[in-house]
Amino acid sequence: MGAVAVMGAGSWGSVFASICAEAGEDVRLWARRPETAAAIAADHRNPEYLDDGDLHPSIEATADAERALAGAELVVLAVPSHALHDVLADWAPLVPRDAIAVSLIKGITVDSHQRASQVVRQAWDLPFGHVVVLSGPNLAGECVRRLPGATVVAGPETAVTRRVQSACHTGWFRVYTNPDLVGVELGGAVKNPLAIAAGIADGLGYGDNTKASLVTRGLAEMTRLGVALGGNPMTFAGLAGVGDLMATCSSTGSRNRHVGEQLGRGRPLDEVIAEMSAGGDVRGVPEGVRSAAAITALAADAGVEMPIVEQIAHVVDGRVPPDQVAAALLGRRPKAEFHGLDGAARTAPTPMEM
Repeated sequence: MGAVAVMGAGSWGSVFASICAEAGEDVRLWARRPETAAAIAADHRNPEYLDDGDLHPSIEATADAERALAGAELVVLAVPSHALHDVLADWAPLVPRDAIAVSLIKGITVDSHQRASQVVRQAWDLPFGHVVVLSGPNLAGECVRRLPGATVVAGPETAVTRRVQSACHTGWFRVYTNPDLVGVELGGAVKNPLAIAAGIADGLGYGDNTKASLVTRGLAEMTRLGVALGGNPMTFAGLAGVGDLMATCSSTGSRNRHVGEQLGRGRPLDEVIAEMSAGGDVRGVPEGVRSAAAITALAADAGVEMPIVEQIAHVVDGRVPPDQVAAALLGRRPKAEFHGLDGAARTAPTPMEM
């Protein structure tokens, strides 16, 4: 087996590297900042992003991308979606031509409105089936403590997804495969603005009925978009759909829910983001802030209604106050519960839709 190169030492990238090392892989973890790599190498911890939990001691941490990628069989991408274009171009000459690219990215690019796997496929000359995605209810703060959990790896070639499955399947972290790359990837992206909505409801003091309604109707929006773009409707009833949505909308460790809660309490978005960047109680990049508008545009192009995501896009760009979201959503014309989902009978995307 070749090495696993995890490119990105944020919270989930660091923990995923540890999971792969525990599964028996030779893991190299690339960190943008040399001091982060040095801390992980010396103490097997990442204090910048993770307060508790040790990382696997066999991980080789480095700030040298060439070293991390040398001879890599699996190249795991764990960078924010807004940085993806630039780093892919920088790393392209270093990536082995037969490598498998594994995207952990749960966002839509702001400029092109593309999924991460599409951007990777355009940037790197890899075999078609060698670009896969991994997504599920995987809160890094729980995974670093090795609490039981599960995820999904999705791609068009069974042999490839099974190889990735074996690279990160452990006694406490269960990995499933799914051929529906489109659906799994969209589930991971769309749940982020929905979690902001759930957080706003918490911050405004709304109850469990409100949150349950938001999560359920958010799932309907996610499914409508996924089916319209070639996804399997069953995917959204699985780990990468409702599973990830439940975790992200309910956990106090969720970055996107945290942003929404703070907005609901009346705090300015810029202040919340700055606090998270500086090392607050919840740290990292809340993908939903950047991708809400991109997902709204993607839905408009597909002729899909996504009112919750659209309202969150308006909130984060300052057009709608958080306390007006509920009135905007409740004031819409009444419809059938499964409006837009009738006849969604496709079972899998075709290779051209990947």
